[in-house]
Amino acid sequence: MRNVVVALVLVMGCAGAADAQRMPVSQFLAKADALQKKGALALLSSDIGLLKREIQNSAKQLRAEQVAAQKAGRKTSTCMPAKASMNSNELLAHFRSIPPHQRNMTVKAGLMGLMQKKFPCP
Repeated sequence: MRNVVVALVLVMGCAGAADAQRMPVSQFLAKADALQKKGALALLSSDIGLLKREIQNSAKQLRAEQVAAQKAGRKTSTCMPAKASMNSNELLAHFRSIPPHQRNMTVKAGLMGLMQKKFPCP
């Protein structure tokens, strides 16, 4: 019985991680806006970690895809450095510049658009 519970927890954890990689920009912005309205109380919200992980995981995936394309001799969509940085205002401004009818794209896709602007390939 214990093994079944452990297996269930692992499966649920993996499903949650997969779902996090498909968060749409619209949902990300809604959560970010709600956190901003909370002010200092936002620090107590688990959504801060969720949004941070979403960006970190998306950035890692984009970087891995870029490296793989470079190794395979393919042209890359962006030339972001290994340690790219940005602040939350820059990220949110980019996401808000996406027309509302297009905000169903994933955070990863939205982040790719920002990286293409910020780190274009020569």
